[in-house]
Amino acid sequence: MTTLAGRLYSKLTHGKQRRDNFYGYLFLTPWLIGFFGLFIGPGLTSLYLSLTKYDVLSPPQFIGLDNYITMFTTDAQFWPSLWRTLYYAGVGVPLGVIGSMFLAILLNNKLRGITVYRTLYFMPSLVPIVASVVLWKWLLNADFGIVNQLLRDFGMANPPGWFSERSWAIPSLIFMGLWQGVGGTRMIIFLAGLQGIPEELYEAASIDGANAWHRMVHVTIPLLTPTIFFNMILGIIGGLQVFTAAFVATEGGPGFATWFYSLHLYKHAFDYWNMGYASALAWFFAVIIVLLTVWQMRLSRRWVFYYGG
Repeated sequence: MTTLAGRLYSKLTHGKQRRDNFYGYLFLTPWLIGFFGLFIGPGLTSLYLSLTKYDVLSPPQFIGLDNYITMFTTDAQFWPSLWRTLYYAGVGVPLGVIGSMFLAILLNNKLRGITVYRTLYFMPSLVPIVASVVLWKWLLNADFGIVNQLLRDFGMANPPGWFSERSWAIPSLIFMGLWQGVGGTRMIIFLAGLQGIPEELYEAASIDGANAWHRMVHVTIPLLTPTIFFNMILGIIGGLQVFTAAFVATEGGPGFATWFYSLHLYKHAFDYWNMGYASALAWFFAVIIVLLTVWQMRLSRRWVFYYGG
């Protein structure tokens, strides 16, 4: 009798498991269609096209590794565009992460009207990137922009040319990105991380005589390292793909000063109609991003602290 009951229970459990699996895969179907149809399929196609000469109008002609050889040897803007992209991400992302972290620490205080301040700091991130670029092109205009007018009023005879000057073009884009990004999603993620830190740790540190600075250095920042790491990963991936701001503000100028890698890829694909070469550029860039992400994950073992882990 016991054996019969056990078999019946096992059969019912197995049937329920199969039914749950069926509904699980059923609900996953839209994502799977999108993943294979819009990601894996086009990705493998672009990998094949990277080995061809293809201008959209005529069939692809297989040329092997010629696109990659051209990329590394004869493309005059390949290495400079990669360097500019690394410079933009290497400067802008750490500044943005640090700024978002300290802003979140300030906005985590229990003050009257703190939600209003959080909303005000978050609002720039809601501005569409194109509108933001148009706004900052007007503010930073070398001749009649408000920023340069104020600098002249304060006694600076020759204020920077900003977007129109080679040495200031990338710093101008970085500054614009900080204005829009410091109070945005990164700040919200840091606020969530701060609110996950147990109050008991702060109380224990206060009992031991730690002041506000010591509590931030020895409690807050160590426990925020997983959040810092997460924002750094997303920030570098996003920073390396900078395109819209440079395309709208300068179109890669002045004198190729903001000719970033994504803009270089875009020009070859949609201005020169060299889709095979553009696919090769895209795949090399994908490898760079993956390697940088793996490097960050390996490096994180030395400085990321997981509380309770």
